[in-house]
Formats: sequence, structure tokens, C-alpha cells
Amino acid sequence: MMTPLRILIVFLSLFLLGSGENSTAYTFKVPETQMVFVEGNLSYTKIDAKGLADMLKRKDFLFVNVHIPYEGEIEKTDLFIPYNEIEENINKLLSDKDARIVLYCRTDRMSNIAARTLVKLGYKNVLVLEAGMVKWKEEGYPLLNKVDKSWGGNK
Repeated sequence: MMTPLRILIVFLSLFLLGSGENSTAYTFKVPETQMVFVEGNLSYTKIDAKGLADMLKRKDFLFVNVHIPYEGEIEKTDLFIPYNEIEENINKLLSDKDARIVLYCRTDRMSNIAARTLVKLGYKNVLVLEAGMVKWKEEGYPLLNKVDKSWGGNK
């Protein structure tokens, strides 16, 4: 015999998890951002392609391509700084360490390294495009290819 508590648990399980592939039960939304913790209680945030596309509609951040060598870019990119030269080019970044900076590269390996460097330098609002330009393109967003870009310069 099922107790009232057990009936409630079964009901909630069916409601929250669904009861089949055609279920209209509530599903949890996967977050579009993910915190990445760096030593010393520091962190930066990973964002997905859709989240970045939404942010670009109301662009209010510094957008930096850190990939080397140049393999394309996302529209509205502000700067091109090699991931391993972030610290040497700190003067090109915003002096306000609370300002939002979004980094990207081809896959996100280089932008994760650059993000770690920036948060260690005191920047508090650093974001990285998860899976980089590869995922951006897979999601159907356009990439530009302007091979005449020089590293470290503004557009």
C-alpha cells in the first residue's frame, strides 16, 4: 500500500521529470552561463552562442578575439590581442576593472587562458564564449574572415 507521502513523491517525479517523450511536464532550463573558478576565489563566466548573440544586440562590453593565428572573427569585435600577450597589452583594455569584457577564440582553449590572466589582474566581469567560433558557427551564426587584420590593433 502506498502512503500519502509516497504518492506525493511519485506524482512530483512524474510532473517534474515527465512521463514520456511526448510529455508536457515541466523541464528545467539549462543555464546559459557557467561560472569558472580560478585560484584565489576568483572567477569568470562562460556564455553560450545564443547568450552572446543576445548580448551583441545591445552591445555594452569590450569584445576581444584572442585566437592566434587569425582564423576569422565575430562581427562587432573591438580588439585582437593574442591570448598569450594579454598582460603585455593591458593598456588596450578598459581601465575600469568592473567593466564587462567578452573573450573568444576558435574553441575556447585560448580564451580560457586569457580569462584566467585577466581575473588574476583584477578584472571582475570577464566572460568567455564557450566552445568559441566553432560552436558559434555550428549554431548558425556568421563568421567574418578579414585576413588583413593585424594583431593587437583596433579595428
